[in-house]
Amino acid sequence: MPTELLYKEEVYKIIGACLEVYNVMGSGFLEAVYQECLRREFDLRGIPYVEHKRLQLDFKGIRLDTEYESDFECYGKIILEIKAASKLNDGFRAQTLNYLNATKHKVGLLVNFGHHKTFEWERFVLTEDVDF
Repeated sequence: MPTELLYKEEVYKIIGACLEVYNVMGSGFLEAVYQECLRREFDLRGIPYVEHKRLQLDFKGIRLDTEYESDFECYGKIILEIKAASKLNDGFRAQTLNYLNATKHKVGLLVNFGHHKTFEWERFVLTEDVDF
């Protein structure tokens, strides 16, 4: 029996907005440009988001002063990390997984606007058996 994708419709809408930004802007801009364009596209499409979502970290049950900041939290449950790099790498993937771990959200998206001629994206699902 096939398993239904978690937050399928929400992810579809987020990636659709990202593709629109990529199709209009192309590659080659700094990440901040894509961040602003994506914020505006989310507004146009009615996608709920929090930009620069602060993520609290704990160490052995002690709240740390240091915080992470994700690019977007969409629908109150999906982390969206954006890049403008020549290609996605394991450091970006680890960052996205760490954001999921910090928030306890189940789904994260990593998108790259910097790859020429190809929009790149990856979907991550945090499961109970992930060990950090």
